[in-house]
This record gives sequence, C-alpha cells and structure tokens, in this order.
Amino acid sequence: MVKTKSNILLRTTTALVMAPLVIAGLYFGYPYVVLMLLAVGALLSWEWSTMVTNQRPAVYAVIYTASTAVALMLNSWTGICIMLLFSTLLVWQKAKAEKHRRLLTLGVPYITVGIGSLMWIYYITAFHILCFILIIWATDIGGYIFGKSIKGPKLAPKISPNKTWSGLLGGMLLAALCCWGYLHYFGLNDWRLAVAGALLAVLEQIGDLIESAIKRYLGVKDSSTLIPGHGGVFDRIDGMIFTAPFVYLILSYWFSI
Repeated sequence: MVKTKSNILLRTTTALVMAPLVIAGLYFGYPYVVLMLLAVGALLSWEWSTMVTNQRPAVYAVIYTASTAVALMLNSWTGICIMLLFSTLLVWQKAKAEKHRRLLTLGVPYITVGIGSLMWIYYITAFHILCFILIIWATDIGGYIFGKSIKGPKLAPKISPNKTWSGLLGGMLLAALCCWGYLHYFGLNDWRLAVAGALLAVLEQIGDLIESAIKRYLGVKDSSTLIPGHGGVFDRIDGMIFTAPFVYLILSYWFSI
C-alpha cells in the first residue's frame, strides 16, 4: 500500500511538471510546438535505438530523428512520403546484420508518423489537439485509478499483467467525460462526442499493449528511465502516437465535408 501511494505521488508530481510544459507549447504555438515535438521525437528516437538491441544505436537514432524532423517541418506530402520511404529503406539496409532488423525498421514509421500526426492535427486545428491530449491523459488516469482500485480480470495477462478490464472501462469512462465536457464547454453539445472519447481510449490502450508486447519480446520493463514514475517517453505516449494518425484522418475528413 505504501509503495502504491508513493508511486501515485511520484506519477502525479511528474505529470504536474510535464502538463504545463505541453500546454505552454500549444499556447505559444508555432514554432514552439514544432520544437517541442521535435524534442519528443528525438527522445523517442534515442529510446527506440537503445531499447531495441543493435550494434549502431546512434546511426538509427539520427535517421529516426531526421525523418521525424522532415515530417514536422516540410509542408509537402510528396516530400514527407519520399523521406519516410527513403529512411525506412535506409534502416532496413543498414540493419541487415542485426538481430532485430524488423523492429529497427519499424521505428521509422512508428515515430515519424506518430509524432508527425500530432503536428498535422495542430495544423488542422490547435483547438482539437488539446482535447485529444486531454483524452489520452484521462484514459491513463482513469485506467490507473480504476485498475488499482477495482482490479478484477486481466485484460491481456501475457502481454501486460497489470492491465485489467476495470482499468480499460475506467479509462473509457473518464475519456468519454473529458471529450464531452471539453467540447460541451465550447458549445458542442452532442452525446456522440462521449462515444468518440471512449473509442479513442480503446485505441490508446491498443497502442499501449503493442508497445508492451514489443518490450516483453525484447525482455525490457521500460523504454528508459528518463521520466520518474513513468519509465521512458515511449511508456508515456505510446498510446498517443498510435492513436494520433487515426485522429488526423478523422479530422481531415471532418473538415473536408
């Protein structure tokens, strides 16, 4: 019990430090948003290149970061796709003697598209990216609180033993309330917004489980020890960068009709 309370306090303290930085970056806008996401992308690149055992982590980290930088700063889908394809093939070629060649190559689209989608959402509407981030945070908070309090049947015991169905439902509930409440405050009163929030929570959990499966396969507990109480950057935003491309596609369609 003491350990659980200590962990909650550490996670809360860390979140209280991180949240204002994220909100400030969004508030001040361009180019601070780009710099913030580029810094996050660089940290993810470093974590992936060290978490996935290989012979040349610095080389892969540089390629991941360069690809992400192009996705954030280049205003051309053709250029972004060319860079993404080139970076993917480059890592595939350089990793031909590596044990985890496929995972090293996966790092390119995983990081580039995940972080890039956050920037692309911001370009469409800065208003909705804050709502999206709050939904992800609500999912994590609801999942943690309900999962620790209620416990019950495991969600995916072979992948992530600590996740429970109660945690998933708690995350969905808080995400639904967050999505509906945020948009209701700004004049959008529609019960379907709560459903959208709950569905995004499910996607976030899928992304979380995918990273957990990768870490279990590699035999590591956390992507790094960079963030106290949370592990690494990937451990904190794995669900976010998995969900972001779907949100971007939905918003692109929504604003085109």
